[in-house]
Amino acid sequence: MADDHELPTSPTLIAELYFACWSAGDPLPLRPVLAPDVTFDGALGSTRGPDEFLDGLAGMFAATTANEVLLRLASEQDVVTWSELTIADKAPMQVANWTHVKAGKISAVRVTFDPRPMLS
Repeated sequence: MADDHELPTSPTLIAELYFACWSAGDPLPLRPVLAPDVTFDGALGSTRGPDEFLDGLAGMFAATTANEVLLRLASEQDVVTWSELTIADKAPMQVANWTHVKAGKISAVRVTFDPRPMLS
């Protein structure tokens, strides 16, 4: 992404970028669409700010074997993506990812899933 004019601003396009970065295993293209006070809260941890957010994603992306998007629902500021996530050789998990977008930037991500397959 060369400049801000090429950055996605709609919640749906930003969610598509988020999951494309996940598929590529590279969270860095997300930095320009992260709000300075972006937060992440999920079953296995929380982050505050872009640096922690990207570090957390890098770890999750590296451990991911597959993440198939099954459904995406969007409104003017929110996107919920339902996916089937596989970590290493563990059983797939159904994951709900809620991304909140303000002024073209991700301000919050909330993720919920049953982590038991990861822990076994």
